[in-house]
Amino acid sequence: MSFINERIEGHTAILTINNPPANTWTADSLRELLAKVVKLNSNKEIYALVLTGEGEKFFSAGADLNEFADGDKHHAELMAEHFGQAFEALSGFRGVSIAAINGYAMGGGLEVAMACDLRIAESHAVMALPEASVGLLPCAGGTQNLTALVGEGWAKRMILCGERLDAAKALQLGLVEEVVPQGESLNAAITLAAKVAKQSPSSVKVCKQLIQAGRNMPRNQALPLERVRFVGLFHTEDQAEGVQAFLEKRPPQWKNR
Repeated sequence: MSFINERIEGHTAILTINNPPANTWTADSLRELLAKVVKLNSNKEIYALVLTGEGEKFFSAGADLNEFADGDKHHAELMAEHFGQAFEALSGFRGVSIAAINGYAMGGGLEVAMACDLRIAESHAVMALPEASVGLLPCAGGTQNLTALVGEGWAKRMILCGERLDAAKALQLGLVEEVVPQGESLNAAITLAAKVAKQSPSSVKVCKQLIQAGRNMPRNQALPLERVRFVGLFHTEDQAEGVQAFLEKRPPQWKNR
């Protein structure tokens, strides 16, 4: 049984979480997500990845709590590793990843959305990290990524006080970049992903690495690295093609190398 449906449109891979009724995460679905991201990462024809949930109510309600019902610490450790490996692989995807949040994004559901580069939410979406209400904590990047996106104060309100955000509030705080009417997040995400195909894949990969490096690298180290990576792009075929296409007033034909 597949928990992650996949289809390709042009240079965009569309992954749909399909584990009804709430698109929860299990060890099997996390392993499948990891495998698909690794495979897509090696496919140079894929420039962008869109992640959404099956149905109209849930993007993903997070972990299936049946996975933790036995209280087995070893099993909990394995599940934490599955979450970390899958979501960190998604965060490290060399192209642009976009979450189309089409409903509730709770716990691990919000964490996988935050592992993406960009987030588009439908107007009825609700986002929360409720793990502390069941004696747990968000272990798949939640404490770190939420703080990076919305700041320490709101991260504490959501994690420590259990506050839920509607789409409008999430947009105001910067947790999502766009809110669209119900049913339109996937098309909006695919449209945004198509813009990525106009960018040099080599440039996108390096720019993304630099932006994310800024989370834990001092500015006086990041700025010189930026210049080094700029010069490094002159060793790529994409750089030569991009400049030549501009001068010839034609669309570039990227080779992703």
